[in-house]
Amino acid sequence: MIIGALLMFFPFLWTIITSISPGAGLTLAPALFPDNPSLAAYLQLFTERPFGQVMVNSLLLAVITTVVQLFTSATAGYAFSRLPFRGQGVVFAIYLATMMIPLQVLIVPLFSELKAFGLLNTYLGALLPTFATAFGIFLLRQAINQVPRELDEAATIDGAGHFRIFWTIILPNIRPALATLVVFAFMGSWNSFLWPLVVLRSPELQTLPVALAGLVGQYTTQWDVVMAGSVVSVLPMLALYIFAQKYIIQGVASSGIK
Repeated sequence: MIIGALLMFFPFLWTIITSISPGAGLTLAPALFPDNPSLAAYLQLFTERPFGQVMVNSLLLAVITTVVQLFTSATAGYAFSRLPFRGQGVVFAIYLATMMIPLQVLIVPLFSELKAFGLLNTYLGALLPTFATAFGIFLLRQAINQVPRELDEAATIDGAGHFRIFWTIILPNIRPALATLVVFAFMGSWNSFLWPLVVLRSPELQTLPVALAGLVGQYTTQWDVVMAGSVVSVLPMLALYIFAQKYIIQGVASSGIK
């Protein structure tokens, strides 16, 4: 396991080394221990391009997407788990079927729809398709199914309604699944490339993956700058994972995703 962990960590380590090795490139590989390490690539990254604004854009979109997905997935998961209705199985199967449709197939109709509403080149246009996700609904529905219904019945006898049961019983008992969804939703928005590339045209609205693609085109031979951008893009996700890692395995296992 240690050998496997080192093999997986080495590309990230190599990225960091390249980012602090002036003049490093694909043909001139950096030394494992650079003689003259420098942060000049990071300074160049934030002075020659509006990389700070790009990070704020990505962070804003990722946070809003995560919060809204938590709300829509938790409420829909509760409805599918605790509020039986006619055709429930069919509706849920349709939700799951949408997971098999790649975003590339939906780009043109989504673009046309947002153009008709005048939402192109706006944050709202970039956010709307991400507000609900079939995966999040499935994940939290499975987690809610693991909560004993006897707790609901006891609360109902005490006079609690659906909102109070949802808020005081269901949510506290599915915290691992919620933390798992936070990581997946934040990561999906943070790493999203195709949709922001299509809908956000102004440079000041660019997100991090789109800006990184621009770095590769502009700094073709300056791989220290490109790798500096990669390191900066990885750090928020790394911090989020370290914060939530103790919940992730438990949430995935308890919800049946395994």
